[in-house]
Amino acid sequence: MGIKFIFSAIFLLGTIFLLVNSESNEDKQALLDFIQNISHSRPINWDMKSSVCNSWTGVTCNHDKSRVIAVRLPGFGFHGPIPSNTLSRLSALQILSLRSNGISGPIPSDFSELGNLTVLYLHFNNFFGPLPSDFSVWKNLSIINLSNNGFNGSIPSSIGNLTHLTALNLANNSLSGAIPDLNLPSLQVLDLSNNNLTGTVPLSLQRFPSRAFLGNNISNKSSPSPLPPILPPNDQSPKKSTKLGESAILGIIIGGCALAFLVFAVLMIVCCSKKDDENGVSAKSQKKEGSKKKAFSGSQDGNGRLVFFEGCNLAFDLEDLLRASAEVLGKGTFGISYKAALEDATTVVVKRLKELSVGKRDFEQQMEVVGSIRHENIAALRGYYYSKEEKLMVYDYFSQGSVSALLHAKRGDDRTPLDWETRLKIAIGAARGIAHIHTHSGGKLVHGNIKASNIFLNSHRYGCISDLGLATMMTPMTPPVMRATGYKAPEVTDTRKASQSSDVYSFGVLLLELLTGKSPTYATGGDEVMHLVRWVHSVVREEWTAEVFDIELLKYPNIEEEMVEMLQIGLACAARMPEQRPKMPDVLRRIEDIRRASTGNRPSFETRSDGSTPTLTPPVAEIGSSSSVPQ
Repeated sequence: MGIKFIFSAIFLLGTIFLLVNSESNEDKQALLDFIQNISHSRPINWDMKSSVCNSWTGVTCNHDKSRVIAVRLPGFGFHGPIPSNTLSRLSALQILSLRSNGISGPIPSDFSELGNLTVLYLHFNNFFGPLPSDFSVWKNLSIINLSNNGFNGSIPSSIGNLTHLTALNLANNSLSGAIPDLNLPSLQVLDLSNNNLTGTVPLSLQRFPSRAFLGNNISNKSSPSPLPPILPPNDQSPKKSTKLGESAILGIIIGGCALAFLVFAVLMIVCCSKKDDENGVSAKSQKKEGSKKKAFSGSQDGNGRLVFFEGCNLAFDLEDLLRASAEVLGKGTFGISYKAALEDATTVVVKRLKELSVGKRDFEQQMEVVGSIRHENIAALRGYYYSKEEKLMVYDYFSQGSVSALLHAKRGDDRTPLDWETRLKIAIGAARGIAHIHTHSGGKLVHGNIKASNIFLNSHRYGCISDLGLATMMTPMTPPVMRATGYKAPEVTDTRKASQSSDVYSFGVLLLELLTGKSPTYATGGDEVMHLVRWVHSVVREEWTAEVFDIELLKYPNIEEEMVEMLQIGLACAARMPEQRPKMPDVLRRIEDIRRASTGNRPSFETRSDGSTPTLTPPVAEIGSSSSVPQ
């Protein structure tokens, strides 16, 4: 009896072992058929001899390692359509991420066999054609991201049957028709922007912000307009002002003249006292005590006046600026920036330009181009002033300060360091702004002066680019001065001839600055000045160690992989040869992919449905190798 029991147990265990192996082999063969029938530019370590669950890049199995439940292959350079009868054979698959590739064609019809799918990431590919008509076959789907493809046709109403759906992103496609009524209480994230949708937003979706529907021909009466208001016409001024009596008007004129005389007298006294102060104190004292002073000349030659752009609700003139308390914010390459507090409590930033190499007409034309750009990651130019003595630009004031000030403030016990999430949002925001600049005006616009002191934090703490449009108008600096800034690309010898490729280089330096906490150029202790890009390359050549990263970042867990990938992007942008640098839209896509990716125990948009978290953090020594890490 005992012997029979032992033999039975052995037979049963053997049967289970064979069954488990056969199931794994079926999934393994399906993946091998997929990878062998689709073009890809990055190597992948899949072969029949190795374990699909223990060593295959981008593959995750269930707890008993009997089935493949997740395939994550972002950015592997896949091209062409997904081979039929390959991935569809992974019947236990729950998570599929093929984002950031070059996959084309429609979504395979045999994907309907993936009934256990919960997460589908196909964004940033070249898919086209209509969306699947029946999403009900994926009844467990919780996240769908099909954005940035070429899908057309209408949005299937069957999406409304996905009762577990929490996130739906169909942005940046060519979808048309009306938005179906998706009564999904569990839906938390929605983005249908930049399609060809028409009609109105269904009542069930009006709880989402208007930005979820931007770039379509649709209306939403209950949502505010996403665009800035147009400058009110002159006839909107109060009508009752025209009904004043003659005596009242005369009194106003007399009072105005008296006030003007008083202001003039006060200005004369201030100017005289200022001159006396400057003759009696040292230059160091002037800088310390003169943080708030009159910053602008009052001369207006010809028709010199402040010009404001549409959508700007500012209403002041040069005299108001003369009366404003002006605090120096910084001295940059192209001039001095002031924080001007006006008498009506309005606070603006006024940039006083120097060494302008263009005339009035060219200056005004450039201002009109820059003033027409409206983007949440680009500091809007609100107005400008031109005269022989003064050239001014007016911007909104960012209370949180520049990235340079936040990153390089004196480090001590009272310092609040920039965490990784904030640095990542700074990089994403700045990349979005630069990418928008590069696609504006037919792709001919260049920033030319990207650096941390020209990037600010907007209300959502994303990076916001300032100082647009100045590089092409300024007198060129001598090469030694330019190189000292550390942001200029090696090929740029004249600031007026900056290119989009040199913008990418400067942005790469910014990424390295965010990662290392070091300035683009810094002293090493003696007279030697080290260039940040050169230093990072020297660390890479010797060995990949955590020493390259800012010590303030090392206390945050499970972010090593994201920092490593950001470092690779920064080095690619800062390549010495312009033709080796990526385009800004591609850079933006890669950085946004970092934000979306799930690493270790860090919560993110891509979280496994079974609650488990993959071990994605590689040894830092492997950063420079050709091995790939699933995301």
